[in-house]
Amino acid sequence: MPESRRFTQAPAGSGLLTATVPREFVHRAAVAEILLTGWTRVHTDGLDVDRFTITAQWPRAHQLHVSPDRSAYEPLLIAETVRQCGALLAHAAYQVPLGHQFVLQELRVDTRPEHLAVGAAPAEPVIDITVTEVRRRAGRPAALRYDADLRLGGERVATGHIAVTWTNESVYRRLRGGRTADVGALRLPRPLPPPLPAAAVGRALSADVLLSPAGRPGRWLLRVDTAHPVFFDHPLDHIPGMLLLEAARQAARAHKGMPPRVPFSFHAAFHQYAELDRPVRMEVSEEGGADVQLVALQGESVVFECRVGVAEG
Repeated sequence: MPESRRFTQAPAGSGLLTATVPREFVHRAAVAEILLTGWTRVHTDGLDVDRFTITAQWPRAHQLHVSPDRSAYEPLLIAETVRQCGALLAHAAYQVPLGHQFVLQELRVDTRPEHLAVGAAPAEPVIDITVTEVRRRAGRPAALRYDADLRLGGERVATGHIAVTWTNESVYRRLRGGRTADVGALRLPRPLPPPLPAAAVGRALSADVLLSPAGRPGRWLLRVDTAHPVFFDHPLDHIPGMLLLEAARQAARAHKGMPPRVPFSFHAAFHQYAELDRPVRMEVSEEGGADVQLVALQGESVVFECRVGVAEG
């Protein structure tokens, strides 16, 4: 019998209700940014792996997760959905305490854009999760590696893979060398460098453009606005992984130019913290077929790299 977790209980006699999971479980402050609605542990006899089914709901309109013309779901939505799955399971299934600091190490997302059209009602994907590795420290879970299979109406629309670790607050403070003490005291770049044209990166608003020209083709400066309501849904002491992923998407689109190319896959590695108070440049490091390899650098250190697959729009 599957083990199910319900976070709300429907009143007697009512129809089926849908509620989101607790925001603390997916590391979001705004309820509007929560994508997941519930989870079930799937018991599979004879297999030494943990399997779960997670339900979600995707909005029909969103500043970043839906295309500007509201016709299609963006790959960043898939990535954020898969990321939230890991945070939810860490807390709800593996009893990781709230307040632990999570570090994204790897992320792979492959989407099928032809199946990601926005419909007449919010989409309700089902995500099958297979946890392929649980690493433990002193007997407690300290890292997860998992695969995700996303379906809409029984049709597979995307797959994902994530490796994530976490640590308690005291260890995190030591790792960060005091940089978590007062984010407000950091000398953040002001004003932001001028943005690329929003249409060049597939966005409607200049406020969502993460790239600034850097004087040569295939290179850009990162624009990090800590007041952005999606990327900085709550205060952070470093540049979030989803911002770096979106910057890679925008760079691939800007680099490919006209006719417009649509990014559909990300294969990313996060090597070290990207600091808020140091310039970041995004560069094309390699091209092959429809793929663009991008790196984000602070000084001479690669903090992030991502291979973005693009297709004709």
